Amino acid sequence: MGIAKSAAKFVAPRVAMAAGPKATSGYIRVLLDRAIDGVGPWRAVWQTADERLALAGGDVEAAIDVMVANHVRYAGAQGFVTNLGGAYAMAVTIPANVAGLALLQCHLAAGIAYLRGYDLSDPRVRNAVMATLLGRDQVEKMVRSGALPSTPMGLATSPVHDPALDEKVAREVTQALFGRVSGKQGASMLVRRIPLLGGGVGLVADAVGTGRLASYVREELRDRRLGQDPHGR
Repeated sequence: MGIAKSAAKFVAPRVAMAAGPKATSGYIRVLLDRAIDGVGPWRAVWQTADERLALAGGDVEAAIDVMVANHVRYAGAQGFVTNLGGAYAMAVTIPANVAGLALLQCHLAAGIAYLRGYDLSDPRVRNAVMATLLGRDQVEKMVRSGALPSTPMGLATSPVHDPALDEKVAREVTQALFGRVSGKQGASMLVRRIPLLGGGVGLVADAVGTGRLASYVREELRDRRLGQDPHGR
């Protein structure tokens, strides 16, 4: 848990100060771009992914397995840290938890996309990565209502980039993340009088949520590496 604790210590306090209660979709968009390009202790996604791929001997799915396991651990650690305080701390811990989850989950989703052969410099792919953070149910609901033109796979492979989608996806992701974290922290208030138990609620919720996200991304963003088998050979 050493690496996970270090990540949590970096993410929670710094993001709390940076985000504050006025965090906007524009801020989240910048944060997610930095999650891909590298920020703080996090290297650029392609650097991390290439290293994992090399250690896995070129086996793409094995490299993804390791990335998922690491990010689930990191998410649990920051979820623990940002859910320890009481009601008075929620104005700080909710934005911190939102931004921490956004950073971790976007880094993971982008890593899976990169290893599957997607170009992370393409704005269509970045929108697709961001859209996966909404989760399967929300994406399907938005596609049915017309709020999103397509699934993340459809966004990534669209013939053209629609700049209007940038703000729309960022806004929806911001609302979804704040909604989830606020609900989780509200529920954990019931147990926060017991030392560490509130942090345990955050740890489990964020770790499980990140694992579910990884499963969705792996199912949604199918392999685009032509001429290679699923193990990267």
